[in-house]
Amino acid sequence: MTQKSSIDDHDAICAVVQLCLDGEATGDVAKLQEAFHQDARMFGDLAGTRYDVPIRKLFEMSAKDPADTGNYRSRILSVTQLGDVATATVAEEGYWGTVSFVDFLSLCRIEGSWKIVNKTFAHTGGEPPA
Repeated sequence: MTQKSSIDDHDAICAVVQLCLDGEATGDVAKLQEAFHQDARMFGDLAGTRYDVPIRKLFEMSAKDPADTGNYRSRILSVTQLGDVATATVAEEGYWGTVSFVDFLSLCRIEGSWKIVNKTFAHTGGEPPA
């Protein structure tokens, strides 16, 4: 078996994170299911409401109300990887039009594939739709 380089790992991690971002933007649950481990969880606070939930709740929310309503932008700010674990920090702006988040994603390489195992988010601006 050929040893993967850190560039290969970085690119693979970024590809999984991008699947997550694209899935949230468009409400594409198949992309979200590909990006996340089935037992992943999501933690955070949005306008005073706590979200400490199984990741399927994100899938349901994204399918019902995709992030991109016209001016959604996202960017991977950083990736840190050591062996089979990694973290990615992501900024999202214009979610549902005006909401901004910073996401901290934990990833693990499981059976050779990178999967997001946890999403922790901070609501950094804007008001969610009613």
